[in-house]
Amino acid sequence: MGEQTAVKFPQEVIDEYAALGVDLPALFSAGHLGTRMGVQIVEASAERVVATMPVEGNTQPYGLLHGGASAVLAETLGSIGAMLHGGISKIAVGVDLNCTHHRGARSGLVTGVATPVHRGRSTTTYEIVITDDQDKRVCTARLTCLLRDADSSAAPPAAG
Repeated sequence: MGEQTAVKFPQEVIDEYAALGVDLPALFSAGHLGTRMGVQIVEASAERVVATMPVEGNTQPYGLLHGGASAVLAETLGSIGAMLHGGISKIAVGVDLNCTHHRGARSGLVTGVATPVHRGRSTTTYEIVITDDQDKRVCTARLTCLLRDADSSAAPPAAG
C-alpha cells in the first residue's frame, strides 16, 4: 500500500517544472498521509485529477469507509488541481472543504475525480466525486483553495 505509480501530466507542465529542477510526481503526490492511506494518483491536470484509494485500512469501527478518508482523498485531488492551475508562481491553500457522504463502501477501491467549478486568479473551486467499484457515488465534495504568491519560504521542493 502507498506505492506511487507514474502520474500522467501534460507535457508542457512537466517541462515547466523540470526547468526548475522540480520532481513533479513527488510534488503532486498524495504526501505522507495519502501514502499511508494508499492514495494512488492516476491522472493530473488543472482540468481533471483522478486517484484511487483502498477501502481496507481506511474504515471506521462499523467497517465502512471513514468519512475522513473520503475527505483526505477529496482535498488531495482538489489541491493538486488548484496547484496545477496556479502554476509554479502560486501556492494552493485549502480554505473550505465540504463533503456529502451518500453511501458506505466496505471493500475494494474508491476512485475520486476532481473537476473545476471555478478557476480564477486568486481562488479555485473543485468538485470531487468519489465512487466505488460499481461506479456508485459514495461521496461528493467541494474544495476551495486560495492561490497565494509563492515566495522563497513556500517554494516547491527541488528534486533530489
